[in-house]
Amino acid sequence: MGRHNVTGIRVVEASEFKTKCLKLLDEVVKNREEIVITKNGSPVSRLVPYHEKPKSLFGIDKGRFEIQGDVVAPVDVEWEAQTGRTWDANQ
Repeated sequence: MGRHNVTGIRVVEASEFKTKCLKLLDEVVKNREEIVITKNGSPVSRLVPYHEKPKSLFGIDKGRFEIQGDVVAPVDVEWEAQTGRTWDANQ
């Protein structure tokens, strides 16, 4: 049923989509992968999983990153401001 194009996206002819619409909808929800629907070999539509946009971007990545080590401890690097030199003084 269907085929995959070069990018790995599933491609389904409109006639197949018409007969298997509900099953394809369930697959898109389950696999979270889009399906491109074609007519006579030309793409006409994409069936993509639905997701709600967040009301605010604040906190959107909560829980996706983990701080490792001490992020406030000084590093063993002499800063330009401490040396009195500027970046163009070395040229």
